Amino acid sequence: MTVFDQLFFSIHSYYKISYKRKASTIAVFYISILQISLILLLGSFFAGFFRQMHVETLTSNNGWTLFIVISFVIYFKNWMSYNGRTRMVKNAKMSHKKSVKYNILLLWLLPIASATLAIILLNSFL
Repeated sequence: MTVFDQLFFSIHSYYKISYKRKASTIAVFYISILQISLILLLGSFFAGFFRQMHVETLTSNNGWTLFIVISFVIYFKNWMSYNGRTRMVKNAKMSHKKSVKYNILLLWLLPIASATLAIILLNSFL
């Protein structure tokens, strides 16, 4: 089990109480947003680093296009891996272990903090 699987099941179990049918959709959306914001943070760090090292590998427009394509790939990968049979198998593996309960507010602050750090890096380096 990866960290993202644990976070998915944490979000899923929290929202399953109040939103039975939409809990899986909310959890997939959360994991996708978290992974996309981490990719944005990593990309902004490397963009600033390459800019200071005077390495011209990718234009700004191509970089944003690549980010959008990667975002779609991440969402569809999560949609495929956390739907149906695969989710049930992962859930069965997760139920044997003692799951850690995370604070839902802190979980939603993770992608916001990551995106904020990415914006700060983009503004300071570029």
